[in-house]
Amino acid sequence: ADCRYTCHQECRSLIQLDCRRPGPWQGQLSPESTLLPPRSQNVTQTVEEEKPEPPTVQEIKQKIEKYNAKVTNCLLMKLNDDGTYTGFIKVHLKLRRPVTVPAGIRPPSIYDALKEVNLAEMTDKRTSFYLPLDAIKQLHISSTTTVSEVIQGLLKKFMVVDNPQKFALFKEMRKDGQVLFQKLPLTEYPLYLRLLAGPDTDVLSFVLKENETGEVEWDAFSIPELQNFLMILDKEEKDKIQQVHRKYERFKQRLQQTLKEARGKPG
Repeated sequence: ADCRYTCHQECRSLIQLDCRRPGPWQGQLSPESTLLPPRSQNVTQTVEEEKPEPPTVQEIKQKIEKYNAKVTNCLLMKLNDDGTYTGFIKVHLKLRRPVTVPAGIRPPSIYDALKEVNLAEMTDKRTSFYLPLDAIKQLHISSTTTVSEVIQGLLKKFMVVDNPQKFALFKEMRKDGQVLFQKLPLTEYPLYLRLLAGPDTDVLSFVLKENETGEVEWDAFSIPELQNFLMILDKEEKDKIQQVHRKYERFKQRLQQTLKEARGKPG
């Protein structure tokens, strides 16, 4: 609030600020106006101290009743006798890279699902294709289902055999006319987030995307996949170079034309 420092939400726990130092936009701040106490304090400690206690069964029951009262379809949450609860979440698939699936395998049937038959293990042949951008998949999960299990469940439903580490689940929020994405840790519980936000997907929705480049476990990729990445990067680099060449070539032609027209004119 004082020094106007900006950082990613996920980076907050890594930041230590001393707002007593004046920036180019502010004067000397008094100790009372600093963001942190006089002795530097790690933001992580503050967050941990403010972390709320897990809700009781009675609180969960009240939240579920409030949630179900807002539901306009039959996708209600249900509280179990042991204190856990089940419900539905919708996940938008926004994958821009192709996924790997078994080649020549029919779509799974209800019989396969009941018998837990994994058709992907019945063939070694693989092929790649692009999933429809922004496809939506509805999942029935439990309050104990983690983000990691949601990712694995989605890949299984679409018969994707890629390593789950290549993907990440994000929560999408809308605030002040902006769309914000936050990557969820693998141990988070999506259904609890859904319960807190309510059934309105405009308030909160879940998105499956590729893992961020800086956090990709490259060991999870095969040699042909890594070679394809290099080919794509090489092509993008050449396209970018050609765009720059064309831009300055047009600028050069306009400059030469202007000089030609200005010849013989005074000044």
